[in-house]
Formats: sequence, structure tokens, C-alpha cells
Amino acid sequence: MKNNIALENRENANSKKYNGDDAFALLDNIDELYVRKGRKYVHFNLHKEKPVPEDIAKLMLGPTGNFRAPAIRKDRTLVVGFYEDALHKLFSLNNS
Repeated sequence: MKNNIALENRENANSKKYNGDDAFALLDNIDELYVRKGRKYVHFNLHKEKPVPEDIAKLMLGPTGNFRAPAIRKDRTLVVGFYEDALHKLFSLNNS
């Protein structure tokens, strides 16, 4: 997939360890959360749902405490882990 998407900020997911509170704090000013883990994904509409911080940490963080990659935020949406459909929606990309 070739697209011209400019990055505002880029961090290496291996460079920082997070705990559950850190992961939950990243949801400040987020309305939509998509998390990919294995073959499944979870979607939270944070206007309607208030997930438990420990549950969010289990989804967003790997077993070593690193953030699952990629983690992409655009406006008030956060996508954690590679989830192509959410990225297409987020960036209004064509599937070609």
C-alpha cells in the first residue's frame, strides 16, 4: 500500500515500557479505539463505553510492557496493532 501520509510524531515502541495506568492515560481525548490482537480486533466507542484500565492494558501492551505496534493516532481516534480496515477508514484510503 503506497500512500503519502505525513507523520507528526514517531516513537519506537520498544524504547519505552508502559504500565496499565500509562496505557489508559493515552486514551485522554480519544473517542474511538481500535485494538488488534492476533486475528481479532476490539473496537471501543469511548463516548458509550468506559473500559476498565486493566483490560485496556492487556489489549494495548505486549507481555514485556511495550506498546503494541503500530499505534497510530489521528485526531480523536487511536489504532493499536495493525488493523488494515481501521487504517483505511482513519486515513480515507482506497483498498488498492
